[in-house]
Amino acid sequence: MFPKSLNALTLIFISVLVMFATVSQGAPIAVRRSKVLVDRRDASSSGAKYSGDATYYEPGLGACGETNAPGDSIVAIAAPTFDKYPGATSNPNNNPICNKPITIYYGSKSVTATITDRCAGCAGEADIDMTSSLFQSLVGDLGKGRVSITWKYN
Repeated sequence: MFPKSLNALTLIFISVLVMFATVSQGAPIAVRRSKVLVDRRDASSSGAKYSGDATYYEPGLGACGETNAPGDSIVAIAAPTFDKYPGATSNPNNNPICNKPITIYYGSKSVTATITDRCAGCAGEADIDMTSSLFQSLVGDLGKGRVSITWKYN
């Protein structure tokens, strides 16, 4: 049917293909990691500060399963940060980020708050939503609505 040299070339080609397929299956796969996720993993011990926007909201039943009032010193953390926090599962009540204390800085002032909620409307991964009383004690004026802040895990 085919000349012997063509059969030999076909056999060599298939052998080389199988060899590369076998070798490539054992090769490590490159994993792309989010810098924010890696930073977050080390955040508790590193003292890293995050920069984002702060807004205020009227809390109720939060993603961590707790009901809070406007006078509480709590925050809702950006949804991507909440959802990707190491150890997070499909049940937000069990997220290890829940009840973590943070310190928020605005100008020369700072306040301490506890993470008890997830902010679906926060655009940046380091954005937070504070209770109105916490926002007012840090910023002084609810009329500002949105301010640039830095914060860190305690």
